[in-house]
Amino acid sequence: MTSTFAPLTSAFAQAIISSDPSKDPVALDAARTAIIDFLACAIAGAGDRTTGILADTVGANLAGEAILLGSSRRTDPLVAALVNGHAGHVLDYDDVHASVRGHPTTVIIPALLAFAAEREFSADALIASYIVGLEAMARLGLSLGSKHYENGFHATATIGTAAAIAHLTRASIDETAVALGLAATQSSGLRLQFGTDAKPFHAGMAARSGLLSARMAAAGFGGAPDFLDNPVGFHSVYAFGAERPSAVTENWGSPWQIVTPGLTLKAYPCCTASHPVASLGIGLNREGLEADAIEHITFTYPPGADAALVVSKPDNGIEARFSPEYVFAAALIDGALRLDHFDERPVLPRLMDLARRAGRRHDETAPRMSSDPRTRFVIVDIVLRDGSAIQRRFDGLPGLSDPAEKFRDATARNPAFADVPSLVRTMSSTADLRQLLALLNQDAAQNPE
Repeated sequence: MTSTFAPLTSAFAQAIISSDPSKDPVALDAARTAIIDFLACAIAGAGDRTTGILADTVGANLAGEAILLGSSRRTDPLVAALVNGHAGHVLDYDDVHASVRGHPTTVIIPALLAFAAEREFSADALIASYIVGLEAMARLGLSLGSKHYENGFHATATIGTAAAIAHLTRASIDETAVALGLAATQSSGLRLQFGTDAKPFHAGMAARSGLLSARMAAAGFGGAPDFLDNPVGFHSVYAFGAERPSAVTENWGSPWQIVTPGLTLKAYPCCTASHPVASLGIGLNREGLEADAIEHITFTYPPGADAALVVSKPDNGIEARFSPEYVFAAALIDGALRLDHFDERPVLPRLMDLARRAGRRHDETAPRMSSDPRTRFVIVDIVLRDGSAIQRRFDGLPGLSDPAEKFRDATARNPAFADVPSLVRTMSSTADLRQLLALLNQDAAQNPE
């Protein structure tokens, strides 16, 4: 029953705990595909330098039964949620969602997998709760409007919630409202960290805070039950006047946000906003365009579309994930984008020579980029040294429909993980989930093919 004291928060909580996506085969299939994609990213990210630093710093040696993905170690569930969330996002290869304007799966799945160390539940329950958690993130994203991200917040961290855990445990409306408020009060993450070790830490923090908030509320820890209704609540603090509060429940699950607009599974291991120029660069490589023939390159974006692309002249591959100039150069010259294009080594002069010949502009007559994918485009204008010109345009975002080959590449075709995709595609029982956890609780660096 909806509270008259906090009607919007209560209605949001009610939608979360009463949802049943299990009867939607399209949503379930999309969820299984997304989980495979996330696991590819997290297993690959388990070996990253920063994942190791984070695990050691936050106490991965603490006793517990929660797994660390791509590792044989087990630890405390809160630590596991934090480390696995970071690992899933550290390569910037994980999925994105337009309504979230961020990366939902790397926040939700680590929390659910960590919770499996505390309570037995089925793989079907995990999948359903993941769909509901993503719905909650997407609805909050839509309700915040565009200024939240544009003013400097990283929505991956700030709108991660305890919704998935509340749905899984069938918490009460009051308990769910408190859990959501506790998660909201921990919301954090600034875009100024893009290109640094701290960006994936945002995802880890959100995974941990969602799990922690749900646990605290279930144990009777109190908090404001009106985070969406309070005059100094979530929208007041984070939306900067662009909020649309009704979006949190409007047309809930009709269709599910995992279906429409759906997730974009990344084809390239770099910032999503750079993917259109990546695809154009690879296409021009196939057409035979040579870098030496190019005098200058101009990227034209709609207003706001390159907000995440905070680097023009990167010094290393981490920074290069956020540089369309570098991404285009690497795609054009090498005809592909690989993980080693974006590691911690200094960027290669042969790529930067072309990247330095690129610049950006905005088409101020175009609609400002929003969560509507129809507002996203990039135009590449190339002036050749012989005076001729080339123009190419990409609308929307490229993406993958099947992450099977991405999973094989990201896990270095390690046979220890070979059965993971097929298991995720078919798992339903508690025993299936236990089997998945056992497969994932292996060292990624061992037994390569």
